Order: sequence, then structure tokens, then C-alpha cells
Amino acid sequence: MKDAIQRSRARSEAYGITENLVYSRTILEGVALTECILKNRELVVAAEPFMNQLYDFVRGSEFFAILTDAEGCILSIVGDDEILKMADELRMSPGAYMDEANIGTNAMGVTLAEGVPVQVSGKEHTISAYYRWTCSASVIRDENGKVIGSLDLTGYIENVHPHTLGMVVAAVNAIEKTMKLTAKTRIIKENAKFTERLIDSIQAAIISCRADGEIKTVNRQALQVFKTTEAAFKKKTARHYIDRFDDILDACKSGIEFQNEELSVLGLSDVLYMSVSAYPIISEDETLDSVILVLRDVKNVRKLANEIMGRRAIYTFDQIIGKSKIIKDIIQFGEEVADSKSTVLLTGESGTGKEIFAHAIHNHSNRHNKNFIVINCASIPRSLIESELFGYEEGSFTGAKRGGNPGKFEIADGGTIFLDEIGEMPLDMQTRLLRVIQEGVVTRVGSNSQFPVDVRIIAATNKDLYEEVNKGNFRLDLYYRLKVLPIHLPPLRERREDIPLLVEFFNRKISKSINKKEMEIPEAYLRELIAYDWPGNVRELENILELMLNTRQMPRLTRMTKDSVYKLDEIPVLPSNGDFSLSLEAVEREHIKRMLTANAYNISITAKSLGIGRNTLYRKMTQYGIAE
Repeated sequence: MKDAIQRSRARSEAYGITENLVYSRTILEGVALTECILKNRELVVAAEPFMNQLYDFVRGSEFFAILTDAEGCILSIVGDDEILKMADELRMSPGAYMDEANIGTNAMGVTLAEGVPVQVSGKEHTISAYYRWTCSASVIRDENGKVIGSLDLTGYIENVHPHTLGMVVAAVNAIEKTMKLTAKTRIIKENAKFTERLIDSIQAAIISCRADGEIKTVNRQALQVFKTTEAAFKKKTARHYIDRFDDILDACKSGIEFQNEELSVLGLSDVLYMSVSAYPIISEDETLDSVILVLRDVKNVRKLANEIMGRRAIYTFDQIIGKSKIIKDIIQFGEEVADSKSTVLLTGESGTGKEIFAHAIHNHSNRHNKNFIVINCASIPRSLIESELFGYEEGSFTGAKRGGNPGKFEIADGGTIFLDEIGEMPLDMQTRLLRVIQEGVVTRVGSNSQFPVDVRIIAATNKDLYEEVNKGNFRLDLYYRLKVLPIHLPPLRERREDIPLLVEFFNRKISKSINKKEMEIPEAYLRELIAYDWPGNVRELENILELMLNTRQMPRLTRMTKDSVYKLDEIPVLPSNGDFSLSLEAVEREHIKRMLTANAYNISITAKSLGIGRNTLYRKMTQYGIAE
């Protein structure tokens, strides 16, 4: 570091900078300053929360933090009023250039020239106006390693701590990670783990400690988390408060990154789960001098991750199609109970829209800005359902993730969890679910600690749960706990007046999604749709419309079996371009080609749909030159 300062002094002399200089040689104002800040707006936005966080840690100690661009122009400054007033008298404000050519040796100029973190103190500065200060700065690089700016923390010499530079480096590290996050948002959903590691929060608890665990400093947020005073907190070491502290030290000593690990933290009266990151400070002899620990509330970290990953309800009551009295009554009831904390049990046949109603209830509630987590109880293997719902601790079973993993109830904390096909949940899991409903706490697999959760539960089933109780497959007490607010969704055959609206809606929606024109549906065929019993309910109706739009034909409505196919109306479709001069053979050839395409050239299915034999179809394909 001393060699870097000596080189800087030599360059400053070559630039003609003397100790009598007071102001920077170049200071932008007006439009030029605005253009400079706009040019670097991504850097300014990314750095702002971490500058405030850095300043909060030293607030009241007469410090100020400075952000510059790659040329040394000040973009932003924050600090205590008195020292900012003094800096302003020296015109150290946005627009002033702090590079060596304009103001001589200072931490910002040196770090931009040398590319390494540096601390410049007292008479190491070129100009005498800065002799009273110690400046600690580090360059900020983009994801390609190019220098895009610098971050500096300046204070009076007597107030600067040995770890000040380490704090700046840690803040720069976080800024760089945030810049990377901004550049890679398009792939965040594909890499959730990467997303979670790059989440930072202004409201972070920060603790600095020596390598032996002795606590040096602690900020206000940390004291709030641990519910104690600074004097009482410092009586114990970091090892007392932070689980796996020795693992953190080992990682820092060996150069292994320790970022956003979920650990248990010992508070005043309970155990908390926090996201912990560690930033090592290496001494001049290249040994670990101290560590800065950044602790964030797991709930806040997950909240941002959930927003990025789309854990949100999609549908609202306005999007539910229907004018029948029964549907209107159900919607009204759903709106009335949306804000309640009581559990909702949605029942009805498959395809009646139970999940859509669950979305709508959540979105109409005062939890609409919180997480909406969907769990299909029938799709999770029995061996995994416990850890999936309630989470697990590290080492609780073979293959368990380091640091453990939160369950869906923890992730849904504050919001809603939708348990679809609840009738498929194993009995032992029903017991644990009952406890969550009654006590509002979850316990991870392999842990004795309880984690309080505030979760609104909506369950759904197409089974008769009371019958399942009589069969011994479902707990009676859980049945009554779930059925506090029962909503039964009627089958489509019981609300036939809604079918024309649904047909119109799906005709418009599906045609857009598959890039085809809407179909004109004859009144006679619409009457057939209304008269049909729809064993698959709304889902079956949607599938019929999609089939029609793809094939431009109208299926004959017969109850389906697993081996049957919908038989299409044999009336050929006229050309879409309005050309009515085609021969009958040309129309037949076009119709056979469309049917083959719709059925992925499956000869058997296509022949059945056309109402002809396989050999007849082969003959016509040969006749019309249609390749198999």
C-alpha cells in the first residue's frame, strides 16, 4: 500500500499538484453534471443502499462516503452534517473530480490508478487541506473486471478504525454482486440459488469481530435482532451467538466464499434463523485479522427471491367467467371471507376451477402482497413430503443441503399456502399439519426448535373427505379444522347458462395463444355444447375449444374413455383465403392433410376421426401424394 502511495505522489507532482491547492481542478455543474450522473445511473442506483448501510454503521462518528465514476468524478456523497459541511467548503461534492490529475494523492485517485483497495492518511495526501483526514477506498468493477467507479469512506484520522477499509471492500463486493444481478435478471428464474445469494438488504445486522471471535463493533440493527445492549453484547464472543462460527472462520482463512448461509442465531430468549454472509479482512502478513458478518432476516431475503421467482397468485375474482346465480353467490362469499385467517376447504369435481378460486381468494385478501405457495399433495413422494412442507436441518438425512433448507410453510410465512388434493396427504403428515393449524409453529426435520409462522391455509379436494374419514384415510379433527369455511364448486352441468360465456372466452383466449383465427360456432352446435354433461367440467370444455381451433372442426361430444378419441365432424373446412373454386378432390386432400397434422400423423387415430379404415386412408394418401 505504501508503494502505491509513493507512486501516486510522484504522479501528482508530475501533474503539477501542490499542497496549496484547495479545490479540484475540474468540477462539473448543471447539464454536464446531470449527464454524468445519468450516464452512470446503474452504478448510482446499485451503490445507494450500500452507501447508506456503510454510513449507518459509522453514523455519528464524523464520516462521509463518496461514490465516483471511473474517471474520479463524484456521483454521490452521504455523511454526518458537520463533516459534510467541511467537505462542501472544499467543494468535495457531486461533479468534483478526485483523480490524481485534478486533486493529487487521495484514496479515490490512488485506487483508480492502481486498481487495489487503499487507505491514505494525513500527510500522505498531496494537498494540506486533506491532512486531517483518513480516506479508505476501493475500485468497483463490472462483471468483466472493468473499473467503473470507486467507493470511499473518509473521516478524521482519530476516528478511523483498522477495519474501515475492510468495510469499504465488503460494500464494494456487495455492489458488484448487485450489478451482476441487474445484468442477469433474465436468467434468475433458471438459477434460484444464484438469485438468493445476491439478495442484499439495507436493514442488515453487521458485526465485526477478531479471528478469535472477540466482538469489535456492532450496529443498531444487530442489537435489535439480538434484543440487547452494546455493552452486554460485547461480553460474549461471536461464537456464542452464531452457529457454525468455526466453519465461517475456516472458509475465510481458505479463501472460500461464505455467502447467505442460513444459520441458527442465538437471540436473547429464542433461536432465530438468519442469512449470514462473511467478509474476511486479511492483515499485511496475509493472515486472517478479522471478519465482518452481515446478517439478514431470512423472511426478507426470501421475500425478494419469491418476487423474482414468481411465487404470486395470478387469478382474481374478476377473471372468473360466469353469470349463473350459484357462481355469483360463491364469488361473493369468497370475497367476504378473503381477509379471514380461517382455513378454507374447496371441494368439487376435477376441472371445476378450485385452484383458480384459491388464487382469487388470496388476491382479494390483505395478504395479496405476500407469498402464495401451491403444493399438490398427490405429486410429492411420500418420503419427501415432510421435508418439503416443514424443511430440514443440515445433516438430518443423507443428501441434506448444507445449512439446511426451509419448508414451504416457512416460505409462505405471512401469505397463503394452497394444499391441493389434500385427501392424498399421508396420515402422519396430517398430524403435523393439524399442529401447524392449532399452534402456528413448524419444526424442521432434524431440529427441536420451533419456527412461528403466520400462514393462511386453503385446501382443495375432489374427494368426499367425510367418506375418507369413515374409511380411516383422513383424520376427523383435521377435517373439521379445514372445513371452517367450506366452498363447494358446482360441476359445469349444474350451471349450463355459463357455457356460452366460457366458449366465447376460450375461443378468444386460445386463438390468440396458438395464433389462429377465432371460430364461428353455429347455434346448433352451441346448443350441443350446452346440453352435454361435461364430466371433465371447465377443463374439458377448454380442451374441446383448443381441439376445434387447431383442427378447424367441431368434435362430436361423447363421453371419453382412456382409449377413445374425439370424433370430428366430417364436414370439410373451406379455404381460409376465400377461394371457393377448388374441386371436391382438392378439398378432401386438404382435409386429410389437416387431420393428419392434428393427430401427429398417427394413422389409426386419423382414420377413426375421419370415419374410414386404415387401408382406405393409406389409399387416399397415395392418391393425393401425401407423404406418411
